[in-house]
Amino acid sequence: MDISTLFRLDGRIALVTGGSRGIGKMIAAGFVAQGATVYISSRKADACEAVAAELGPNCIALPQDVSTVAGCQALAAQLAEREERLDILVNNAGAAWGVPFEDFPEAGWDKVMDLNVKSPFFLTQALHGLLKAAGSRARPAKVINITSIDGLRLNPWETYSYHASKAALIFLTKRIAARLVRDGIHVTSIAPGAFPSDMNKAARDHGDAIARGIPAGRIGVDEDMAGTAIYLASRAGDYVVGETIAVDGGLVHAALGTSIDAG
Repeated sequence: MDISTLFRLDGRIALVTGGSRGIGKMIAAGFVAQGATVYISSRKADACEAVAAELGPNCIALPQDVSTVAGCQALAAQLAEREERLDILVNNAGAAWGVPFEDFPEAGWDKVMDLNVKSPFFLTQALHGLLKAAGSRARPAKVINITSIDGLRLNPWETYSYHASKAALIFLTKRIAARLVRDGIHVTSIAPGAFPSDMNKAARDHGDAIARGIPAGRIGVDEDMAGTAIYLASRAGDYVVGETIAVDGGLVHAALGTSIDAG
């Protein structure tokens, strides 16, 4: 057994949506450090270009809005102009919406469900050919969906469509995994807990307070997220299919009566 390269991604081509900030940037940086060529995509071209420059020549900006099926297809077409295969797809772009039950609007459902559930499906569908070109039984291609522990348990906030969307994406991961495994493509998901980001402002702005409710005693750091994604994307994770890994310091599986906003 050669473990010296077990977690390496040399020669692999990856695409990370929502890769210009937060969890997407953490994952993109980890992939680059392990030798992959990483395309990052987000709506804001300037932010995409700036992060690509920061992460170095093996990180390439590919700006696109994937909130619509047309946007997903356009991103797939852009990538196909540059690459003949795709080894790793990380569906990370997402949105949240929190409003009291009495006032929760239809727009809060449509935006969140479209970006968090429809877009991962249709982007994976649009990139199916490139993923098949990369994947085999011996060396599968990988699709990693970024879900949330809010798809596994409740937080105390009224984020109705967000909870529903992340629970849906966890089961969509299983359903797509069952189909794509026959094509040499392994689909999994990561359910983050409290990581500082623009979406999780509580962890970003009140990390010490949030940490008191987490069994591990701290919020997540870049290495926690990058390490899990590298594991799933690399040869180390080749036998993991359809699984969701909670990366949350124990909130879902080791908390004793804890109720806290972390995902």
